[in-house]
Amino acid sequence: MQVLGVVAVILAVYCVHAKIYFREEFLDGDEWRSRWVNSKHKSDYGEWKLTAGNFYGDAEKDKGLQTSQDARFYAASARFEPFSNEGKPVVIQFTVKHEQKIDCGGGYVKVFPDDLDQTAMHGDSSYYIMFGPDICGYSTKKVHVIFNYKGKNHLIKKEIKCKDDELTHMYTLILNPDQTYEVKIDNEKVESGSLEEDWDFLPPKNIKDPEAKKPEDWDDNAKMDDADDTKPEDWDRSENIPDPDAKKPDDWDVDMDGEWEPPMIPNPEYKGEWKPKQVDNPNYKGPWVHPEIDNPEYSADSNIYKFDKISVLGLDLWQVKSGTIFDNFLVTDDVKEAEDITNETWGVTKEPERKMKQEQDDLKRKEEEEKTKEQDTEVEEDGEDGEDGDDEDDEIDEEEEEDTKDEMEEALSEMDEEEAKLKDEL
Repeated sequence: MQVLGVVAVILAVYCVHAKIYFREEFLDGDEWRSRWVNSKHKSDYGEWKLTAGNFYGDAEKDKGLQTSQDARFYAASARFEPFSNEGKPVVIQFTVKHEQKIDCGGGYVKVFPDDLDQTAMHGDSSYYIMFGPDICGYSTKKVHVIFNYKGKNHLIKKEIKCKDDELTHMYTLILNPDQTYEVKIDNEKVESGSLEEDWDFLPPKNIKDPEAKKPEDWDDNAKMDDADDTKPEDWDRSENIPDPDAKKPDDWDVDMDGEWEPPMIPNPEYKGEWKPKQVDNPNYKGPWVHPEIDNPEYSADSNIYKFDKISVLGLDLWQVKSGTIFDNFLVTDDVKEAEDITNETWGVTKEPERKMKQEQDDLKRKEEEEKTKEQDTEVEEDGEDGEDGDDEDDEIDEEEEEDTKDEMEEALSEMDEEEAKLKDEL
């Protein structure tokens, strides 16, 4: 009985400590509209719709907010009771499903302070944290982890690869009070480290001593020319020589064509530029290392991780091809609770979703094979008529490719502007 009492006390303390600040799984239909606010900063923001998509693990549990219009900005946010993460972890996680085979667009969230005007939220609104996947073309497939520190946004210096398939994936960011962090995808750690080392929040602790200079007699060449080595007398040969097998054409006219000269060919005896052999340098002292001193501009800060009055989670992004579904949002101070919720949500539906997707792919492949067989048969029967139809299809495909190219260029331009803005802030 005494042991049970101790366990009960421990569980009570644990439950008091662990707190879920925000959890959204869209299980009550259109009631989500009473909790989420659409920004009115732009008049043409894309529309959200609640759906589980074309394939899912559970038709109800997998419902989330889906982008529904191509080549649009999207901006919506939800508010919760303000809190500070001082002295405790904060966990931010959510699921993303790019079922449209996303070509270019964001899949991240932003966490804001409580003074955000949700109806005016836009790309320049000041935020605390930006986290999640971002994809554009073949070069950009990464997880953003951006923190605001003293009014400036700082990008992580590491490259974290995101998932780029069509299935649902869980993204988790853990920010600890000891100034460490962890990024997980599908409940597995993909990156971790310290805030001070992986972001440029602070000036470097040490800098090169401006007074130190490499001694003039310092020799950092490991090898040197062999003074006793001499070039062989038969070394020099022309790089190109007249082709000995060439013959003047019978119809060559000196008056009209000038003096005939055989064409030049590479000289098989050419040895290239001669260089003396290299030997060990007896005066070699190794590479000179510039001495460092303490940076007078460096000042430690044990509160880089801390944010006051965390109160809003928002989706503020651009997509070329719409169809991304966001779900299972969670903000908590308990890492174990976040893991359990992941297992209860994404962990339960991931395999049924994968199975449905595979079945749909198999069916689609069979239909395409049948369609191809029918088209081949029609071509054989119709002859030229079939070829004309193919030409029309090719023209339509070319128009669609051109439209997609224009949208990609517009999206890349938007991304370049955002990257330039962040770099200017740095």
